[in-house]
Amino acid sequence: MGFGDGSPSDSKHASHKEIRDETTPLLPIKAEEEGIHEFNGASFTGAVFNLSTTIVGAGIMALPASVKMLGIIPGILMIILVALLTEASIDMLLRCSHQGKITSYGWLMGETFGRWGRIALQVSVVINNIGMMIVYMIIVGDVLSGTSTTGVHHRGIFEGWFGPHLWNSRPIVLLATTLFVFAPLVSFKRLDSLRYTSALSVALAVVFVVITAGIAIVRLIEGTVEIPKLFPDIDGINSIWELFTAVPVLVTAYICHYNVHSIDNELEDRSQTKPIVQTSLALCSSVYIATSFFAYLLFGEGTLADVLANFDSNLHIPFSSIFNDVVRLSYVVHIMLVFPIVFFALRLNLDGLLFPSARHISHDNRRFTIITVSLLAVIYLAAIFIPSIWDAFQFTGATAAVLIGFIFPAMIILRDPYAIATKRDKILAVTMIVLAVLSNSVALYSDALNIIFHRKEEA
Repeated sequence: MGFGDGSPSDSKHASHKEIRDETTPLLPIKAEEEGIHEFNGASFTGAVFNLSTTIVGAGIMALPASVKMLGIIPGILMIILVALLTEASIDMLLRCSHQGKITSYGWLMGETFGRWGRIALQVSVVINNIGMMIVYMIIVGDVLSGTSTTGVHHRGIFEGWFGPHLWNSRPIVLLATTLFVFAPLVSFKRLDSLRYTSALSVALAVVFVVITAGIAIVRLIEGTVEIPKLFPDIDGINSIWELFTAVPVLVTAYICHYNVHSIDNELEDRSQTKPIVQTSLALCSSVYIATSFFAYLLFGEGTLADVLANFDSNLHIPFSSIFNDVVRLSYVVHIMLVFPIVFFALRLNLDGLLFPSARHISHDNRRFTIITVSLLAVIYLAAIFIPSIWDAFQFTGATAAVLIGFIFPAMIILRDPYAIATKRDKILAVTMIVLAVLSNSVALYSDALNIIFHRKEEA
């Protein structure tokens, strides 16, 4: 299996170098071999939906809490800044890849930094994507079965409808979701096969935003909401350190780099990739800003780390309980449809780590099944025992996500293996690395201080 194998356009863009590729999508197989119609390339719209679905996952649920911490103005500015940096980092990856006729992020890291560079990328994607899918399952459990936050129990949809029972407990609900929803969706071997579920996923995210905004506007007109703070409350050095804990959440909200090459490879015209990325980031940034602003406006200082948990209370509008259920159900279905998009890259990268010399996983049904089942089992068990999406975001955002999204692309452009980097590119790359390292180091330091402080209080 060569790096170039994996897309309809590979014959035009990739060399025949016989090295195992961990991130390239399914080979274009002859129709008579698979009993399917020939794949002629993904559409612009389908690619936008797939990339947007990769971006708008669970991050949208934690962003209102980040804006609550930072204040409206710094929070929205940070969302825009991270979007711009994400566009710049993806542009760095694509320009190098197109120049070198490279079809995967892993291959680009391998060509630039050797075997260990490729392995570093694979490990980072595995850590980031497992963390994200654990978050997805936690949210599904919170919405359907309920959650307890700071001593307060927030009822899930099933608990509200039917009362507490064994069959609608968190372990049972998540097990049923894994077997009957996630397992079928992750069985596809080509990313473009998920274009319709991705379109539905984006639509459901927009439904969530529209309803949340509508409720907040009605409450604002009635004068029953408090005007949120525009800037953070600063009462000492510790409060300044704590602001940085929002950075990993913002970084994680935009990580999609591991699927960009897969989408790029499946396009009939690869010159469309840049406008696809820009369109997706503009769409997702709009969704993020609207959600963060209106959710924080609606719930104020009571905004939780998982804002969906706030939708179990009286919204002080007619048909409050119906709106609560519609909002939560629309987003939990969105999460279920995002899951296979992120799982796609996770499976390919883990397979590349474990079986670097084997043929592509899409051609080995036994290996495909074993890795898929094993990953689903690990994610399910972790979601049962990890209490909060904020904990998962802090870990993945401050480690793997920042490497995938900013540090690795900046390192590639600084090494400049294809002599394409301008002076502006290198200044931007150094700036990205410095900002990423400093902000995430402070975030980890602040988290450690908080853990020590809470343990002293408990003692």
